[in-house]
Amino acid sequence: MNNKLYGSLIFELSQPGRRAYSLPHDQFPHYALPEDEQRTTDTVLPECDEMTVVRHYTNHSGNNFGVLNGFYPLGSCTMKYNPPVNEEIANMPAFANLHPLQPDDTTQGALAVEYHLRQALAALTGMADFTLNPCAGAHGELTGLMIIRAYHEQRGDTARRKVIVPDSAHGTNPASAAVCGLEVVEVKSNAQGRVDVDDLKPLLGPDVAAMMMTNPNTLGLFENEIPEIARLVHDCGALMYYDGANLNPMLGVCRPGDMGFDVMHVNLHKTFSTPHGGGGPGSGPVGVRKGLEQFLPRPIVVKEGDRYRLEDPVGRGQVNRPMINVGAWTGNFGIQLRAYAFILSLGREHIKDVGPLATLNANYVKERLKDDYELPISGPCMHEFVFNGLRDKSTGVTTLDVAKRLLDYGFHAPTIYFPLLFHEAMMIEPTENESRDTLDRFIDVMHRIADEARTNPDVVKQAPHNTPITRVDDVLAARHPVLKYCPTHSER
Repeated sequence: MNNKLYGSLIFELSQPGRRAYSLPHDQFPHYALPEDEQRTTDTVLPECDEMTVVRHYTNHSGNNFGVLNGFYPLGSCTMKYNPPVNEEIANMPAFANLHPLQPDDTTQGALAVEYHLRQALAALTGMADFTLNPCAGAHGELTGLMIIRAYHEQRGDTARRKVIVPDSAHGTNPASAAVCGLEVVEVKSNAQGRVDVDDLKPLLGPDVAAMMMTNPNTLGLFENEIPEIARLVHDCGALMYYDGANLNPMLGVCRPGDMGFDVMHVNLHKTFSTPHGGGGPGSGPVGVRKGLEQFLPRPIVVKEGDRYRLEDPVGRGQVNRPMINVGAWTGNFGIQLRAYAFILSLGREHIKDVGPLATLNANYVKERLKDDYELPISGPCMHEFVFNGLRDKSTGVTTLDVAKRLLDYGFHAPTIYFPLLFHEAMMIEPTENESRDTLDRFIDVMHRIADEARTNPDVVKQAPHNTPITRVDDVLAARHPVLKYCPTHSER
């Protein structure tokens, strides 16, 4: 459909004088705003009746694409199915209507969930204890680095201001270190796509606070030199930080704590099937090895006999504990509920199947597509893998074109142009939830697009053709975004 026509039909529904509802009479006292906070001109808002508004948003909801619509192979950011039973549990009135200021005696069930979720995460990762307070993965990274910084400062080792980050790391790694007031030092990858230990050695010294690593790394490769890297980092007095973004293929197979990591975060919205996307909701619990528990942010749920309570902010018997506060109360409780439901539904006997199935699916797709798409690093991958665009570059069809064409066939595009190690990067991650039939359909479409690139490249370069909004000017959208409603934008 023509983009301009679509905009005029859907977005410009305002008619002067239309009303959706009337606000009740204000029963509260009138408080005048200070003059410097008052508007000087009337606001311009659309005027629509209630049914028009309802239908407008209902129709738009059908344009959203998520894991409930079709295959969503977004690499790096695991887009895992969130079972409706998790939603039902999280929306139970006994949970949803709680208030954080209620007495502990009235919130025993919620406190028990948080306490046992911490125990479960510790068992699955090999850590001693967790805080559930961080509300996202990047928030967890920042919290973990704050813990590391507090650890060094309590020991009087204030010269440690550097954090070593691999060149394949997520962009949040260096950003979190910078926000924490630490200096970022990059370590290179070797020809096999893993951390180059020889490049790492000269970077280590008495000024290094930590090394951040993701395993499997962003290329979907297992870092098989972790024991040696951990030894080198610990020998220089620094700590190892594990970015839990790619924990999914490790689940039930191996644990970061057993590899020598001291601090880590877990993305509940990636590994434990809670909603993901649109900037939230999220949750990034942070775990620490034995000996670092005192640095975990408070409040935290403790158990005394058969009762649960929120520990005092400074912690009993720990009045001199360094204070780290990263958010209100104990984090995003609704997300924690969903994660705990997911863990209990699989149980100890089945959660160990998650990692192997995710890895099997990724390797199956990779091997079936590598004849048409360039595989820069060969060999087995973990939960995801990276192509460097089409193998045949002579067609001029780019990774962006392939991603746009996938939309015509009912598949969400994979992550594109990340990681930055490859010019035409295309990162694909099928989770353990996907059936072989779904994977085969995706593989067939990817082969079809490769064939179209050879025989009729324009059909790929001009895609998508079947979506409500066809190809947009990405540069214009990024440089001149329209962030608020205004009638003068109707012609854009």
